[in-house]
Amino acid sequence: MLTEIITGIHADSRGTYGILRVHAELTMGRGIPVGKEQVALLMRRAGLQGATGRRRYRRSDRGPTAADLVQRQFYTEHPDRLWVTDLTENPTTEGKVYCCVVLDTYSRRVVGWAIDSSPNQALATNALSMAIQARQPIKGQTIIHSDQGVQFTSWAFTKRARDAGLLPSMGRVGDCYDNSMIEAFWSRMQVELLDTRRWRTRIELSN
Repeated sequence: MLTEIITGIHADSRGTYGILRVHAELTMGRGIPVGKEQVALLMRRAGLQGATGRRRYRRSDRGPTAADLVQRQFYTEHPDRLWVTDLTENPTTEGKVYCCVVLDTYSRRVVGWAIDSSPNQALATNALSMAIQARQPIKGQTIIHSDQGVQFTSWAFTKRARDAGLLPSMGRVGDCYDNSMIEAFWSRMQVELLDTRRWRTRIELSN
């Protein structure tokens, strides 16, 4: 019976859910007490596995950076205390679309986002500006954490963050674990939505 339920959950996710997501749906979504090890065993026996992500757009900057104020500790007890940001790319027949989001680690909700045909500093700055306008963070109490991409080390992005009283924070170059929460967010978005079809135009994907 449990295998049938797991198979149904996996099918409803279009084959994207792995062990952790299936386990979460069983325990939190349906109130079925079951261990992760049992879910892993039953999925393995049924030949079920989650979809894996693909490599995302990445550029690094060798210029000045901010200190890492997060140290991989993404848990917060209050909203708008820690934001994480990053961008990804996705192809269309017209060319690539780039999207940047700002995620509140407390609620794991997107509080700011922007899209563009180019991965420029305006893309990251516009996403941050949306988050600032929507949430009105208290000056000196909100960390904005990113990697060391050129968009986030740019003068425009840094000035927008500091003018709003945000505390810039950056992980090390090339270490995805220093910003793992936003990496996980984009991985699921790509697997469960962006990679599920072939997009014809930039407008189609943007909508």
